[in-house]
Amino acid sequence: MTQLVEQDIQPPASKIIRIEIDQVNIDILIRDPGKHMQIWNYPISQQDEIRRAYIKFGPYQFIMDEYPLSGLKSHPRRFKAHWFKSFSWLEYSPEVDAVFCLSCYFFSRKSSPFTSGGFRNWKKVNNGKDCAFLSHVDKSLNSPHNITVKSCKDLLNQLCHIDKVLAKQNSQQVLSNRLRLKASIDTIGNAKFCLIVDEVRDKSKREQIALVVRFVDKYGFVKERLIDVHVKDTTSATLKQEICSALSHHNLNIQNVRDQGYDGVALVAAAKEVINVHTFFQSLSNITNLRDGSWGALLNKVNSFCNDHAIQIPDMDASFSDIIRSCRKKDVVIVEHHYRIDIFTSVLDFQLKELNNRFSE
Repeated sequence: MTQLVEQDIQPPASKIIRIEIDQVNIDILIRDPGKHMQIWNYPISQQDEIRRAYIKFGPYQFIMDEYPLSGLKSHPRRFKAHWFKSFSWLEYSPEVDAVFCLSCYFFSRKSSPFTSGGFRNWKKVNNGKDCAFLSHVDKSLNSPHNITVKSCKDLLNQLCHIDKVLAKQNSQQVLSNRLRLKASIDTIGNAKFCLIVDEVRDKSKREQIALVVRFVDKYGFVKERLIDVHVKDTTSATLKQEICSALSHHNLNIQNVRDQGYDGVALVAAAKEVINVHTFFQSLSNITNLRDGSWGALLNKVNSFCNDHAIQIPDMDASFSDIIRSCRKKDVVIVEHHYRIDIFTSVLDFQLKELNNRFSE
């Protein structure tokens, strides 16, 4: 009994017909599957385009009143047109009186009569469950034929290709983010805002700074918007210039900055060169001076304020009683010690510790 034998699709080099032209005119492609070249003989750059054109044409199902007889002279057989309805993938070539499989011609990795030469053993068609057409399709979803059918659908449905989807989504997302950023920045206007700046590298290893603008919108909600800025280096001078340029580009006045957060030695150095930020760093030394020698002056100002507004002033020399402390402990702390050490100095020490952690310089 004759069986269909599938072999690797790579034919001997001597049997491959190489075309010399660089481009193929898609408008004059030969429809007859027995006459056109194998797909690998077309220019590689055009193969997908040619596949797409043939798939849009559909299978070449040539209708005749009577097809040629072939086979044994004692019992010749012929192709039947109603087979097209049962097997939509069939193509018929009047040139060679044989059928081909459209999808396998384009994508099959195996060589068979349905992809090269053509199938014409009509006796094997009307053979029940051993029908050659059914055997070619196979019941498995992962059969070579079904895989090529899916490949054809995927090729036509190019908009669903992952690279196309990602490119489309990325471009739309970038545009959406830019519009969102512009709308957000416009709402800031001349209001006050905060900056959070960090040095980072993108996937291409380019230096950039992540600049986050934090502000309160007109509805009273705190918003944050990211502005990424590419820089040629991370020196303090470059970072200072890029920060100022980014704010200026979005019409944000640096004089309206009311709080800053910086990560990185160069960024801290750059921040010190900005007027408002420089003033902020100068005030750090004032906090230290205030802690060490300004308690007396502060106390005099508080006493003067209380006297002007008829506010009772506690006796600073009296013993201080803390109701939270255990009653078994003796009151050995005076009121002035409580305000000066437990409150005033403690708060300043906490601030200095926090600032030292954030700004090592």
